[in-house]
Amino acid sequence: MIISASRRTDIPTYYSEWFFNRIKEGFVYVRNPMNIHQISKISLSPEVVDGIVFWTKNPVPMLDKLDRLEDYAYYFQFTVNSYAKDIEANIPSKNDIIVPAFIELSRKIGPEKVIWRYDPIMLTSKYSIDYHVNYFNELAKRLSGYTHKCVISFVDFYRNTQTHLKDLDILPLGENEMYELAERLVEIARKNNLIVESCAEKINLDQFGIQHGHCIDCNLLERISNCKMDLSKDKNQRPECGCMESIDIGAYNTCKNGCKYCYANFSQTTVNKNTGLHNPYSPLLFGEVSPEDKITERKMVSLKNNQLNLF
Repeated sequence: MIISASRRTDIPTYYSEWFFNRIKEGFVYVRNPMNIHQISKISLSPEVVDGIVFWTKNPVPMLDKLDRLEDYAYYFQFTVNSYAKDIEANIPSKNDIIVPAFIELSRKIGPEKVIWRYDPIMLTSKYSIDYHVNYFNELAKRLSGYTHKCVISFVDFYRNTQTHLKDLDILPLGENEMYELAERLVEIARKNNLIVESCAEKINLDQFGIQHGHCIDCNLLERISNCKMDLSKDKNQRPECGCMESIDIGAYNTCKNGCKYCYANFSQTTVNKNTGLHNPYSPLLFGEVSPEDKITERKMVSLKNNQLNLF
């Protein structure tokens, strides 16, 4: 089984101590977001965990602990965007901290295992097409050689993201704007030896050489593991999503990055409450098990077929 850590929150940035405690203990508890009193016990044993996909904007707290993952296949989805504090309130300096962290991570684990995400793309009077192109160009030059791929997507206006973004002068982002951005970003990427893929997009960008990507990527996990895997498409994601099935061990309303486009935080008040309940030694990301909770051990099996993968 593949572990996602996590689409719901930035575990490497804010919960790396908790995560490594869970690795040491060999399991984690995850509440069902649809029924908070249902808790799944998820094994983190290398015997059944075929891979771990990390999602982060700042892996610095993990950089000196990566040796603890020597028994696992893993890679990072690392978001580096063009936005300033007005949209990404708590992200450190891209120039002084984030880009150097990207480079250090790549040097430690290899460029194939660090995927650059430039997403979500949205337009305002400040963040125009030209702004994105210019900033993308600077990032691509600095990250060239430290990753092989850039994943892009365009902002989706969920109900909570519309609320977060209501004070910004969001401009229309139609097909024409998407096509222009795609063409210009691909040109820059090619000059820097990068391929571009899209994430869960309905729009077809094949004409620009952009294929629909797979953030939980079977092919990449097989290369890292040198072993074939019998992974299936994740039916719980949007139809446009190409990801393989995984178990997410994060929790909504726990990320402190403060990004206004975030779909995983519904209320800052709830975020403050939940993060205040975080205990790095608890099996749960936040809070404790109560008498009303029902814990069910999830059946976990390895999906490796144990045949040598010859690439």
